[in-house]
Amino acid sequence: MEIEAKRWGFRGKQELNAASASTVRGYLNQIIARINKDNSSSVIRLGHGDPSHFPSFKTTPAAEDAIVDALRSAKHNCYAPSAGVLPARRAIADYLNRDLPCKLSPDDVYLTSGCNQAIEVAARNVLSRPGANILLPRPGFPYYESCSAYNHLEVRHYDLLPEKGWEVDLDAVETIADENTVALVIINPGNPCGNVFSYEQLHKMLISIFLLNLRLQRQQESLGFCTRYVPMRVLGSTVPVLTLGSISKRWIVPGWRLGWIVTSDPNSILKKSGVIDSIAEFLNVSSDPATFIQAAIPQILENTKEDFFSKIISTLRKCADICYNRIEEIPSLTCPKKPEGSMSVMVKLNLSMLEDINDDMDFCLKLAEEESVVVLPGMAMGLKNWLRITFAIEPSLLQEGLGRIKGFCQRHAKKQ
Repeated sequence: MEIEAKRWGFRGKQELNAASASTVRGYLNQIIARINKDNSSSVIRLGHGDPSHFPSFKTTPAAEDAIVDALRSAKHNCYAPSAGVLPARRAIADYLNRDLPCKLSPDDVYLTSGCNQAIEVAARNVLSRPGANILLPRPGFPYYESCSAYNHLEVRHYDLLPEKGWEVDLDAVETIADENTVALVIINPGNPCGNVFSYEQLHKMLISIFLLNLRLQRQQESLGFCTRYVPMRVLGSTVPVLTLGSISKRWIVPGWRLGWIVTSDPNSILKKSGVIDSIAEFLNVSSDPATFIQAAIPQILENTKEDFFSKIISTLRKCADICYNRIEEIPSLTCPKKPEGSMSVMVKLNLSMLEDINDDMDFCLKLAEEESVVVLPGMAMGLKNWLRITFAIEPSLLQEGLGRIKGFCQRHAKKQ
């Protein structure tokens, strides 16, 4: 059989194995496989960033109606332009312009199949070149790592400092950046840390980026609930900014796969360097979001009432309080900062207080096996012996899940 297979000349791509294993899904698949099927307890998933399954996080009927109207109109069964349909791009530009001194036009907006494709376009295909490097936060969103590694774009990490509320270590940025650095990535509100950068913090970063002549690539979560969210585009008149965003988090519809890349380029730096042309050219040879989803965007943005966002943010705030307060009851876990945004928080694992737990992955595997609770090991986010806990689930389930984690830690606590 092996000889027959070789004769055909097929061969798997080894680079995909490493890239896939380092994703959130790769880690979660390993952990879920350890759940004891004989355990009668229901599985509680505190490692997933998708709350759409839960009644408290149901999307607004205005968004559902917009999708139905677009589909039933029979006007959007066709292919879309590679950059996206013009009404959707115009609606997104107008929506984002509420925060901006330098106004966007529809030509600044490129639609993608979710934020993950936006990352692929920017990090893997547009910015990569031989010898180039990209600066990523640690802890951060591992999809950047996967895309960069797969396309041989060198990754250099700057630290987010837990003792300072997950502020950026600007000294580290200045140390690791060089003439081959093509971009610095900022995720705001923070995934996985749950922090929200203030205007003052963003301004400090902007000064460093300007002095280093870096492009800024920013992933937008837009779910701050304790600190006023400040979009980096507000400060984008000095440095070129690529903003990657989507409707998945704010409207709780990750399965709709509608995202965007927005260029803030008032000094035409991205245009003159060919980056904007490269974005457009790559989208010519890649897949598009479904046309009827694109067509629904103007109605979604226009008809969604503020009380929908207020309800979601209120629920997230309640869940963040539950998460932070329950973690404080567990001596072997430390949460350095109460979440201010996003849907997750980083928690330090104090291994010296636990028996038979080797590291964060071992903790997560045994927790899944014994308690049917799924959390994500910090190593997936670049921070070993930490955990990422997602709190965007039903509050009652969150209470139960954290209670099981407390019981697990008590059973594995070192005897005094």
